[in-house]
Amino acid sequence: MRRRPLVPLLAVSVMAALAPGLAAAAPGAQSPSALASPASTEADALRPYTRQKPAWKRCGPDTPAAFRCATLKVPLDYRKPGGRQIDVAISRLRTSAPGKRHGVLLSNPGGPGGPGLELPLELDRQLPRQVKERYDLIGFDPRGIGRSTPVDCGLSADENTLLRPLKAFEKNVAWARDLADKCRTKAGDTVAHITTRNTARDMDVLRAVLGERKISYIGVSYGTALGAVYTQLFPRRADRFVLDSAVDPERMWREMFRIWAPESERAFQRWAKWTAAHDATYRLGDTPAAVSKSFWDVVARADRDPVVVDGTPLDGAGVRDLVRREFFTVRTAAERVVKLKEAAGGGVESPDPSEPLPEEDVSGAMAVVCGDASWPRDPGTYLRDSIRDAAKYPLYGDFAAGVLPCAFWDRPVEPVTVVDNEVPALIVQNEWDSQTPLTTAQAMHRQLKGSRMVTVDEGEGHGVYGTN
Repeated sequence: MRRRPLVPLLAVSVMAALAPGLAAAAPGAQSPSALASPASTEADALRPYTRQKPAWKRCGPDTPAAFRCATLKVPLDYRKPGGRQIDVAISRLRTSAPGKRHGVLLSNPGGPGGPGLELPLELDRQLPRQVKERYDLIGFDPRGIGRSTPVDCGLSADENTLLRPLKAFEKNVAWARDLADKCRTKAGDTVAHITTRNTARDMDVLRAVLGERKISYIGVSYGTALGAVYTQLFPRRADRFVLDSAVDPERMWREMFRIWAPESERAFQRWAKWTAAHDATYRLGDTPAAVSKSFWDVVARADRDPVVVDGTPLDGAGVRDLVRREFFTVRTAAERVVKLKEAAGGGVESPDPSEPLPEEDVSGAMAVVCGDASWPRDPGTYLRDSIRDAAKYPLYGDFAAGVLPCAFWDRPVEPVTVVDNEVPALIVQNEWDSQTPLTTAQAMHRQLKGSRMVTVDEGEGHGVYGTN
């Protein structure tokens, strides 16, 4: 995706958020035992975890020697710390200037379901030198993901498509019920505890193991939810937090999917207007109405005769799903629709699709979105919402309101985390974001009352920092 050159602006913002001097400097590192929670039964129960000594080793033969990895043990269920343990894979890239060291900077790339073990290497390429001098960069695969103890529901490739169109509703209900049953049967003792709250607790165990009183953090997309939950559970241990492309904590998670429908319509209208103004280039119409008709003609034609995209035939719903998020980046969407129009006329469109998530990441993602909050249990609720939203938001309403396995998941073992605190944080957000719209970042800003927010005017795409 093409984006405006935003890195200099965000580099300044990240440096401002992470540089010492804007808040009281974190005291020097202490031993893990001194850093566990104040004396309490809970702290005593967690002491075997907070006193771990990581066995650091090179992460892999193709990674820099300075990039070190280890594995922590954490409780599967923090309510029963003496019970089953699982692994959390962690990584570290030490500061380039030990004498300037301020602390540790944890990170999460999003998802849920995104592995973060190698994120320090990416941040090492992106972050300003002044930041890298002050922090050890810390990565980790969240519980249930990657090299951490994974969640594996045994899903087939066909079962990994999570958002599905209304036209196959009964089939979708059967798929959702079957997937929930598979996860319950194969990983039922694990999935209930793959939640944002527990991942935040894992982060705090990691903090103590590293010998730090506080952590700093960069989280993107879902990572903003994880960061916000950490500030709620451990407000005195949050140092400098940067939240890039933020979710609305009150919408986790069904309403975060549903908001894609109205926001996609807004993006589509903006795209149609922009493309009409560039008719000499794209030939999709010289008015927004004509451009809109060009797109919907492709959808209608695909319903009659599927459009072949990268060897895969797509009907109209498949076309809508393919291009929905691209309408937030007007030039990319115009180029894509031109190719789809050509493919509908008998050509073949090759969009270089992104690689699917590994199966265990999809299973882990479902565990989080189903385990963080209760979902409606009646399939009829999803049917009514899908019909209503499809009529109101034809581009994506039926997808966004559709049934998911969460309708048949076991009830969450803990209540929803209400985010409402005054921990300082910096929120950065593109105005036109397909996954975490501006309105959800504004909601995060309101709930993190100590936060500041930088909005990139006319910024396009999901993720701000380091995307150029």
